Amino acid sequence: MLSRLKKDIKVVFERDPAAKSTLEVILCYPGFHAILIHRMAHKLYDIRLFVLARLVSQIGRAFTQIEIHPGAKIGEGLFIDHGAGVVIGETAEIGDNVTLYQGVTLGGTGKEKGKRHPTIGNNVVISAGAKVLGSFVVGDNVKIGAGSVVLKEVPPNCTVVGVPGYIVKREDVQDDMEAVNKKGGRQEGVDLKHNDLPNPVAELLQSLQDQIKELEHKIERLEAKPVDKNGSKDI
Repeated sequence: MLSRLKKDIKVVFERDPAAKSTLEVILCYPGFHAILIHRMAHKLYDIRLFVLARLVSQIGRAFTQIEIHPGAKIGEGLFIDHGAGVVIGETAEIGDNVTLYQGVTLGGTGKEKGKRHPTIGNNVVISAGAKVLGSFVVGDNVKIGAGSVVLKEVPPNCTVVGVPGYIVKREDVQDDMEAVNKKGGRQEGVDLKHNDLPNPVAELLQSLQDQIKELEHKIERLEAKPVDKNGSKDI
């Protein structure tokens, strides 16, 4: 328990430059509190004390503004930054070294029983306000842009933006194994640059604008050509 607690505190220092001291993290970080409370609730859920587990999770929700169902399975190194409005559903599964920003929802899409929430891989970054809805897998090293709504499976090493979310960038698996802590299998220095994402809509509009300008130049050149004696321009 103490070792796990130290890892949780270390994760905060790795991913939040605003963290100044261990005491500050323990007293003032709702994401840290939410994870600790979830572990207690999950233990109760595992031994089928469902009502008590939900009661503990609801106390955590009131205290942190983060709602994690006690049935959710969470790996090591989860960091919830700020955290207000984060919702994690009952059958959601989260891998190692995942980062969630405020307003993220890992939710279901219907009333069916069984697995109905997403499975999030390792080293995933889900930006503010993003929604991942349904029972599918989001692969390792994926980035999901702010405000995106992801409704289908995402392969590893991709960037997703938009409503509904679609893949705008694919990357090969990194070969730099020096970045992996072989003792714990944790990747140090998780890439948190979730603001540096492609904007396909802006790129499309720019492409259309460039084509319009090219057509305008062609029209100007045609209008500038001399008219022959039959009244038509020499094309």
